[in-house]
Amino acid sequence: MSGRLNLVVLGKQGAGKGTQCKRLSEKYAIPHVSTGDILRAAVKAGSNLGREVADVMSAGALVPDELVIRLVDDRFKQSDAQRGALLDGFPRTLAQAEALEALLGDDGIKLCINLDVPIELVTERLSSRRVCQECGAIYSDSDIEAISGTCANCGGDVVQRDDDQPEAIRKRLETYERDTAPLLSFYESRGLLVTVNGDQSPDEVTAAIEAVVREQGLA
Repeated sequence: MSGRLNLVVLGKQGAGKGTQCKRLSEKYAIPHVSTGDILRAAVKAGSNLGREVADVMSAGALVPDELVIRLVDDRFKQSDAQRGALLDGFPRTLAQAEALEALLGDDGIKLCINLDVPIELVTERLSSRRVCQECGAIYSDSDIEAISGTCANCGGDVVQRDDDQPEAIRKRLETYERDTAPLLSFYESRGLLVTVNGDQSPDEVTAAIEAVVREQGLA
């Protein structure tokens, strides 16, 4: 593979972006850059910025572009991102996409993968999702570990995040349609958009994405 392999993964909340990015990160030896994880770390740190982010995320709204762009810029400067990165949760707006183009320059986005999942399914996934507060492991509310409130990986508390509550889910999906869905046209106009059916098993979705990357001659 020549140059940086920078991939953007788009899709509604609950489409499986995080799962696929983690798998592809191992496959291509590039970091999974999740702005959600970065922002939640700021919340956990309890700083003034973290408290501001917490209020925004609990309401199901988007964190201001300026902050997110600065965090992503810093992340790309780290040594493990010199071969590329999988962007999960960024860009979310046209302004962010344009800022990302300016930030990356010649080593720009090679492909935008859109995970297409029906809104009914992502709503169900999000409302049943439980997350470990310590290591970030994800469970369904039907998992024994989630019911008992203890993570099987690290023993941390497994909870339902504020932004996975019904009203926050509704607002997050509305925000996605308004601010993020237009990115599909943005990347399509650049010949970079590929849509993958996300309503399949995780293995089938991974195989479909890897096939697209091969077909594009990127790996």
